Amino acid sequence: MFDLSGKIAVVTGGGSGIGRAISVLFARQGAQVHILELTESAAAEAATEISSAGGQVSVHACNVADQAAVLAVFEKIGTPKILVNNAGIAHIGNLEKTTEADFDRIFSVNVKGAYNCLLAAVPRMKADGGGVIVNMASVAALVGIPDRFAYTMSKGAIFSMTQSVAKDYLKANIRCNSISPARVHTPFVDGFIAKNYPGQEAETFARLEASQPIGRMARPEEIAALALFLCSDEAAFITGCDYPIDGGFVKLNN
Repeated sequence: MFDLSGKIAVVTGGGSGIGRAISVLFARQGAQVHILELTESAAAEAATEISSAGGQVSVHACNVADQAAVLAVFEKIGTPKILVNNAGIAHIGNLEKTTEADFDRIFSVNVKGAYNCLLAAVPRMKADGGGVIVNMASVAALVGIPDRFAYTMSKGAIFSMTQSVAKDYLKANIRCNSISPARVHTPFVDGFIAKNYPGQEAETFARLEASQPIGRMARPEEIAALALFLCSDEAAFITGCDYPIDGGFVKLNN
């Protein structure tokens, strides 16, 4: 089950955190993984981990917000059977603390970046008889989270784009779903805590874990496992769906 042998899989932001876990797992399941990162060095450790285990991986330096760069990279890659739009950046602040530059930066990476990759991949998938897309949304698209105005906007767009692509490309045999994680323990979280709560790292980490009803943050590998299922033939009857993977955050945190 969950065999991806011989399939070309593109994972944006595949060098760290959730993206790295997805890249490693997909390669383990036989996929030819192509990681898109802003710089090649950002994916060096992930690529080494994959190749050391006998997996197939290529790294491409690409700013997903740059449409010409994205189209050029996909020319090199060829036709993917799987696209995981995972690349994204965060911003902390409510409406009044979000500058125009902040808003544009979040939109260009999180929304336009996904659009650019969809635009590059979907016509190729159509010509090749189909494919699978997973877009990384967030529980922020489903519920209000304090001080996440721009980030929430961007993930709401991902949620809606997923529905649109799934509807428009049903007859092209292209499935499109999204995943909405709650808080996941990644290097970003550790860096955020260290920067904003120096000397209070342990207490802050415990508080963030306790904010999830299940009592802890998710592990990147848990998100990757869901992505693998959605991209596998075992999920062939699933499209146009969003999957909260949130330790009960959306339904139980009231």
